[in-house]
Amino acid sequence: MLTLKLLSERPDYVIERLAVKGFDAKNIVERINVLNTNRKSLQAELDSCLALQKQKASLIGGLMKQGRKDEADVLKNEVAELKDRSKMLEKQSEDNNSELDSLIVLLPNIPAEIVPHGLTAEENVVVKTGNKIPELGEGALPHWELASKYDIIDFDLGVKVTGAGFPVYKGKGARLQRALINFFLDINTKAGYLEIEPPVMVNEASGFGTGQLPDKEGQMYHANLDNFYMIPTAEVPVTNLYRNSIVSKGDFPIKLTAYTPCFRREAGSYGKDVRGLNRLHQFDKVEIVRIEDPSRSYEALDEMVAHVEGIVSSLGLPYRIVRLCGGDMSFTSALTYDFEVYSAAQGRWLEVSSVSNFESYQANRLKLRFKDENGKMQLAHTLNGSSLALPRIVAALLENNQEDGRIRIPEVLRPYVGFDYID
Repeated sequence: MLTLKLLSERPDYVIERLAVKGFDAKNIVERINVLNTNRKSLQAELDSCLALQKQKASLIGGLMKQGRKDEADVLKNEVAELKDRSKMLEKQSEDNNSELDSLIVLLPNIPAEIVPHGLTAEENVVVKTGNKIPELGEGALPHWELASKYDIIDFDLGVKVTGAGFPVYKGKGARLQRALINFFLDINTKAGYLEIEPPVMVNEASGFGTGQLPDKEGQMYHANLDNFYMIPTAEVPVTNLYRNSIVSKGDFPIKLTAYTPCFRREAGSYGKDVRGLNRLHQFDKVEIVRIEDPSRSYEALDEMVAHVEGIVSSLGLPYRIVRLCGGDMSFTSALTYDFEVYSAAQGRWLEVSSVSNFESYQANRLKLRFKDENGKMQLAHTLNGSSLALPRIVAALLENNQEDGRIRIPEVLRPYVGFDYID
């Protein structure tokens, strides 16, 4: 959430920068600033009215004791009028602030200066590539056919038990899932991230804190009776551990990692690009989250990108790192790098990670603050990244490593899975 200070002091800057995300903020920003001015004037008038009401009321008892009933009655009438005036001002203030709150959450985060202009994924900028794209022999299969051939993932059983987008992993497929989760967590904890096992359902306040609500409620599974939401990513519960918190400057960097299943409705996703593991309603993901001093959050972002790159590279997968253009970024992000791996059998790039700096946008919603060296309260910066999302990693591993009628397991995973090949 953008701060009222920024919106009032630099409205033209906010409007100009949000246009990079393809968002026309002019009318909203102007209305917010009118409401913010009203908020201040109404509060000042209410405070003055309440103070005068208190002052006059304190005199009534003394006048009555002195036998000056007529004067006391006049003050009683004035106090009654001030009470009515206060109630009216409180109602006006409540209505004004309610509209203000409803409008400010409609504004996305301001993109960093380095964010390229553009509205679609085609306008993203490739900043780095790594590992060679394999040349598969004739008859190479896509991962959904390999899953069936080796009986390691059953999509039909998932449909039977739940529905499309909920696969069942079996045998070596299940062991590969578990191996990847443990491998990712081990690398993260060795890099200084504290492992967390959070809830996979969150309340509405948590969804609001990290920006999923009210922006993405249509994509989240909702338990209506309890008003809980199934998490779309571990970012939500892990970051919310610090909601309504004041951390010490000496606590930075706060580095956390978590494995969770993730749940997304993916409404409107159809066609060949969602086959197999390409797009699921339930999937496994390991996440890294950082809470940082604003002065070094972009240094932290670079560290996170390098960390994720190291994991992807170690798996031997061809990858590229992409800086997202304004129109392809999330609502809450100030700068995002996507990692994509090449799926040789499908002949396409698959996104497996997003690493983002949210600057103070989430922290403002979370009320996550720290005291600077001068003792002044400041908003922290939050960052997160996938390290990694499993489905498309598994898809690429299966497709890129098929050879001689079997699937080769990368060297780094063999101690975790306990076998060298799927055959």
